[in-house]
Amino acid sequence: MGSHYFAQALAMVLVASMLAVGSANKDWQSGNYTGWGSNRGPYHLNETKGPNKITVGGSEKWHYGFDYKQWAWKNGPFYINDTLVFKYDPPNDTTRPHSVYLFQNPWSFMKCDLSQAKMVGKPTEGGGEGFEFVLKRWQPYYFACGEHDGLHCKDGLMRFLVFPMFRGWNY
Repeated sequence: MGSHYFAQALAMVLVASMLAVGSANKDWQSGNYTGWGSNRGPYHLNETKGPNKITVGGSEKWHYGFDYKQWAWKNGPFYINDTLVFKYDPPNDTTRPHSVYLFQNPWSFMKCDLSQAKMVGKPTEGGGEGFEFVLKRWQPYYFACGEHDGLHCKDGLMRFLVFPMFRGWNY
C-alpha cells in the first residue's frame, strides 16, 4: 500500500518537474535564452508583478473543438494566485451546455473519468463576466468540461492542465 502512494508521489514530482522545465525553456526554440531583446518568439513571457486574470481560451473562450492543451502551453507560465476566467454561453435552444470540472489526479483526467472529478463551474455560471477560479496552491490543476458524460473532454479537446509556479516578486 505504501509503495502505491510513493509511486503516485514520485509521478507527481516528475510531472511537476517536466512542466516547470518545459514552461521555463519554451522560448529556447527561437534562440532567446533570457527573455531579453526583440527575439521573443511567438510566446509572451508572463512577467507581471501581481496576479493575472486570464480568460481561458483567450478570444475563443470555453467551447467545444478548441485545443485547450495547446492554449495552456502557449499562454503559460501561470502563477499562484492567478485567476482563470471561464467564459461560455449559458445553455439555450441553440447552445449546448458547458461546465468546468476539476480532476483530483492525472489518471482520471487522462480518461475523462468524471466520477473522480468535482464540478467547480456550473453550466449557467459562464455567462457575462464568466466563472472565475483562483490558482491558490502549488499543485497541478486538471480542468475539463464534463458535459455529455465527458464527451466534450474526450472528443472536444475541452481539457487542460496548469501547474502554477511561485512568482518572483521584484519591487
